Amino acid sequence: MEKLELEVSKRDVTGKKVRFLRREGKTPAKIYGPGIDSMPVLVETKTMEQILGKAGETDLITLKLHGSKSHPKVLIREVQRKPITDELLHIDFYQADLTQSIRVDVPLIFTGEAPIAKRKNVSIITMLDTINIEALPDHLPHDIEVDISVLEEVDQAVQVKDIKLGPELTVHTDPEQMVIRAVEARARAEEAPAEEAEEEAVAGEGEAAAEAEEAKESEE
Repeated sequence: MEKLELEVSKRDVTGKKVRFLRREGKTPAKIYGPGIDSMPVLVETKTMEQILGKAGETDLITLKLHGSKSHPKVLIREVQRKPITDELLHIDFYQADLTQSIRVDVPLIFTGEAPIAKRKNVSIITMLDTINIEALPDHLPHDIEVDISVLEEVDQAVQVKDIKLGPELTVHTDPEQMVIRAVEARARAEEAPAEEAEEEAVAGEGEAAAEAEEAKESEE
């Protein structure tokens, strides 16, 4: 992953007046984090959009603060956009303590081809698309690859514990949790009516209990 850098400048304008900044092609943002005072800043909207196209929530960005020798490393924590136009409204930058581990959800990227997928009536079902890990900010991966070429039989699955990770990463997601699984389409279709029947049975029990309660109240 390439090193990401972004020029920012301190911002004095706050409140509703920031809309005038957006018209000038600038987006209001703030830097916050443990042990520091929150700092309002400005970024060039066009440049910020380019950064957002490359960075995920786990990519460190070096901020070049105009007029300062400080170059804090931050993570993108929140991106606010206008619902209809998708206009960029505000960015939150989290300045992490580089000496302290943090927990984040990292997206999973599936690689390879599952041999079992070539068979008819077989589907590959994704159970998880992220896993929760802990690491120093400098060691956070952009994403984690999961090789699905090991799926050769129906009902075979890749579990969290099967994902190969470096020693610098600690996984907090249940290691027995299935990430991706090969299932027979016919069996999957048969599971649905069974689940619906179970839901109807539970609903029926609830209705019976409610009727019994009403009868009891009438007697009282």
